Amino acid sequence: MPIKIPDNLPARLELEREGMNVMSEANAIRQDIRPMKIGLLNLMPQKQKTETQLARLIGATPLQIELTLVTTGSYVPSNVSAHHLSTFYRAWEEVREEKFDGFIITGAPEETLPFDKVKYWSELEQILDWTQSNVQSCLDICWGAQAAMYHLHGIPKHELPSKMFGVFPHRVVNRTSSLLRGFSDELSIPVSRHTETRLEDIAKVPGLEVLIESDEAGLCVINDAAHRHIYMLNHLEYDAWTLRDEYQRDIDEGLKTEPPRYYFPQNDPGRDPANTWRSHAHLFIGNWINDMYQSTPFDLDLIGTV
Repeated sequence: MPIKIPDNLPARLELEREGMNVMSEANAIRQDIRPMKIGLLNLMPQKQKTETQLARLIGATPLQIELTLVTTGSYVPSNVSAHHLSTFYRAWEEVREEKFDGFIITGAPEETLPFDKVKYWSELEQILDWTQSNVQSCLDICWGAQAAMYHLHGIPKHELPSKMFGVFPHRVVNRTSSLLRGFSDELSIPVSRHTETRLEDIAKVPGLEVLIESDEAGLCVINDAAHRHIYMLNHLEYDAWTLRDEYQRDIDEGLKTEPPRYYFPQNDPGRDPANTWRSHAHLFIGNWINDMYQSTPFDLDLIGTV
């Protein structure tokens, strides 16, 4: 089944060029099924790239998905046009009375700030509380995962001596997890963080289960079944070029950033990197949506009550 996104969303054209089956809003209405409703709270600075990356993964599943793009109301981002926001996004206040099968909270360029110094922190706390009654399963990515763990469990983030940056080898910790169905025992995952979440802090909270970790990059995926949240600290959704673009941005800003590790062939930024994580990205999102499909009630109004 295809993904249903707004007809004029820029991501739509790119996905269609890639051969993805993207459904028009008119055709979706004619199908006599209930689509899976997934909300995307996009806190990333380059919103259109993030929309495309996540829509590509969500739309590859065999279910019809209705994707709702969500933004904060308490803070209006300056790095995206007002026209794009007003055309394709809804403020969280506009959707807070709705129920969602799934909800994604992305990373954000806020990780070196204390959580309570983030301009929209109060609203994000409300959103995280709202997911407990209005969302069947929530996937939190990078800083979004750190923010959720801090709010729900008081788990702190710790600043790293230098940026953890590259495509690091990871290993599956729990091979029986349905989220990791079909995963290889070892895999590569992009990492771009100035902070980390530590195992000793996770171990203090009953019920949190580490699913994927790395000797060099630390924790990656943590399941929180009691709160129906999945914390993904790294970036399976990234394109092949994302780390290259981040590296070039840092260089242009005069930062002394080392080239991302295990990424450029022979560590040469002049050579094109390969996407070695794409298949696991599709598996992970597909497994998440399948688990959600198996557990979510057909009547959306029952989410949060059963």
